[in-house]
Amino acid sequence: MSDYKLLIGGRLVAGDTTMPVVNPATEAVIADCPRGSAAQMDEAVAAAKAAFPGWAALPIADRRAAILRLADALNRRAEEFARLLTREQGKPLSESTAELAYTEAFLRSLATLDLPVRVVEDGERRRVELHRRPLGVVAAIIPWNFPLLIVAFKLPLALLAGNSMVIKPAPTTPLTTLRFGELCAETLPPGVVNIVTDANDLGARLSSHPDVRKVTFTGSTETGRRVMSSAAATIKRITLELGGNDAAIVLDDADPKAVAPKLFAGAFMNAGQVCLAIKRLYVHERIYDALCAELAALAEAAVVGDGLLPDVRIGPLQNRAQYDKVLGFLEDAGRDGRIIAGGAVTGGPGWFIRPTIVRDIADGARLVDEEQFGPILPVIRVTGIDDAVRRANASPYGLGASVWSSNPDRAYGVACRLEAGTVWINTHLDFGPTIPFGGAKQSGLGVEFAEEGLAEFTQLTVINRAINRAN
Repeated sequence: MSDYKLLIGGRLVAGDTTMPVVNPATEAVIADCPRGSAAQMDEAVAAAKAAFPGWAALPIADRRAAILRLADALNRRAEEFARLLTREQGKPLSESTAELAYTEAFLRSLATLDLPVRVVEDGERRRVELHRRPLGVVAAIIPWNFPLLIVAFKLPLALLAGNSMVIKPAPTTPLTTLRFGELCAETLPPGVVNIVTDANDLGARLSSHPDVRKVTFTGSTETGRRVMSSAAATIKRITLELGGNDAAIVLDDADPKAVAPKLFAGAFMNAGQVCLAIKRLYVHERIYDALCAELAALAEAAVVGDGLLPDVRIGPLQNRAQYDKVLGFLEDAGRDGRIIAGGAVTGGPGWFIRPTIVRDIADGARLVDEEQFGPILPVIRVTGIDDAVRRANASPYGLGASVWSSNPDRAYGVACRLEAGTVWINTHLDFGPTIPFGGAKQSGLGVEFAEEGLAEFTQLTVINRAINRAN
């Protein structure tokens, strides 16, 4: 029951009320967390607005140095943060440790980017320059599956560009983000970063606030639509990284024993609670039975339990609402297909579902057509490449996809036909700060990471200067 505080205007303050945070592995309350009020959210936005001019006026080198100091501070407390992350989110400690390492890496890598003035024309008649200027207050709305890493997807780009921020973590995983706020208070000027929690009741207020100039949101497509609607009144800039029902296609020349462990990892990391995880697996009929058998063996062997225990591979679902939702998918899977591994819950405390493999299921089943966001993988039989591509592209989502083959050139031809923001060949979930990331169709709007992501936090201003050569 450690003391956690909101961060508003450089001060660590109590919430107007509190709310419990539950360990999903034990269902025990681990902390009474501050719950921000509407007035505190408004105060945070006002603090960010007041801090913006001074922060934006700093040379980019000074802003970069501040972000790197923040990364240094996180490094010193990484072990503490990782254990707290497992307790509030549920993922195995090995995955939490990796999330902390990736968080630091994103802070450091994205801070190295620059915003030079670009000259697009310099002739006898005119000189045209492209300037990238900060927007103002950026609202960042963070989901519960990667509560610290996704902050690092957004914060270094927003701050490097010269913006100030208000961050709203998910109500079921606020603790590591609030601890991160302590580091921000130590390393950044007051008001540049503010962190306010809620009970899923302040998102619309934040995204519609007239002093917020941009909203960057990661979460479900349904919530993304609401964010987009809230931002419309003031024509806010928005970046949306939304749901993905990601398809993987395994061609007939793939080796089932070789690809099965990689497919399993791509589907069941963080108990399947990854936006880019494999959610639909299309397998050529020639190797269908063999690959199903390999995946089932891996699922049966996976150790499920409290993420703080050694050797645990699969932790719990993060919250009760998600657990109940996935149980509904599990019930449908038993009716629409054949469960060949998993399909069981522990029956004790904690929101655990064993990794589940479902075969002999087809498009039209809920488990195939909708994003389950949990440890259940449907394996769909296909007759050939055209059949697989048609089915993979039929979804309204298009976040990621992958193609698996012993012939990379053949896989490349398939990858070029898939409708997704990212398509991998013989790998999945391979991303990093130097690689632009965004979704197609209803999986998102805008781009994160790399130079393209940095540009999303700026206003493009064209300076067009007439040149009179006669003078």
